[in-house]
Amino acid sequence: MSATAAATRLRQGSAGPVKTPLGMDQVRKACAFIQQHADAPITLARLAQHVNASPYHFQRVFTRLVGISPREYQDALRAGRFRRGLRDGAPVTGALYDAGYGSSSRVYERRPTGRGMTPAVYKRGARGVEVSYAIADSPLGRLLVAATPKGICSVKLGDRDEALERDLRQEYPAASITPNRTDLARWVKTILTYLNGRRPHLDLPLDIQATAFQWKVWRYLQSIPYGQTRAYSQVARDIGAPSAVRAVARACATNPVCLVIPCHRVVGKDGSLTGYRWGVERKKKLLASEK
Repeated sequence: MSATAAATRLRQGSAGPVKTPLGMDQVRKACAFIQQHADAPITLARLAQHVNASPYHFQRVFTRLVGISPREYQDALRAGRFRRGLRDGAPVTGALYDAGYGSSSRVYERRPTGRGMTPAVYKRGARGVEVSYAIADSPLGRLLVAATPKGICSVKLGDRDEALERDLRQEYPAASITPNRTDLARWVKTILTYLNGRRPHLDLPLDIQATAFQWKVWRYLQSIPYGQTRAYSQVARDIGAPSAVRAVARACATNPVCLVIPCHRVVGKDGSLTGYRWGVERKKKLLASEK
């Protein structure tokens, strides 16, 4: 079923009838409105009125098509702006107000730099954050799984343990990184079971950083059924950004947790495998095993 067909089948409950069928065009309009007013309070009623729909129906359709609620979408936009401010050297206080947070308590409540990091820690390059990792053999070579106390923060594939470890330390240069196969054994086993074709879905806790756009792309990738693929252009259209094909490709390339977020399921418009951070041959093998 297409997104538009799914939207028109939804019906409003006790709040009253739907004003107009709500589809991708209206959701794009709502996203643009949120982007323009990301630093201001936006009520669900105001958004629904902007696209001429009832609040209840708008909330359901927006969440279905975008993958996150309107409030979460605004939070993600603010979080991305806040992290950029910190990376550019702005003081925490200045960055939080520039991003649209009304107070420091709102920043810590929303946790825009990840569930396991405060803004100050993120500004220092994750200094003091504990990251443990384990490396195991897999059908695709060596597999590295790393995690904070809050969830998985990195999944990598490669040929040499030393290269995987070096890549992890470059990703989190100020963190405290130590090997810990015992505590990560369950998650490693889950991913290996998936790679061996005995687990079609990976639903694992994540603790990763992302912009609002990256979250949209990554949530969409997680919705692609096992054994299927989507073209980069189709992903861009389905998330409401048809002209952002290159940005979609970049979001796939910067995915920090391969397999858990299945960026290998995105291919060229003609079905070609194109690039893959961990090697086209691995991508080819992954897709063949899923089919």
